[in-house]
Amino acid sequence: MPQIDADKCDNCGLCVSVCDCGALVYIEDTVTVIETHTCGWCMMCEAVCPLGALTCPFEIMFDETTQP
Repeated sequence: MPQIDADKCDNCGLCVSVCDCGALVYIEDTVTVIETHTCGWCMMCEAVCPLGALTCPFEIMFDETTQP
């Protein structure tokens, strides 16, 4: 799941607006991460955050040595 640095986040909501799976929501005017199994790790939330307050603690890697 994405992680929010509360010291950097200004609750602008850009991440909430691009999160199609509902992992990022507003709770009491604060952007909050909700645990969900539907997160597709698109990393759009991290990409749109102008303050760098969101990080996605995962990387998608491809094994280039495997032949199809």
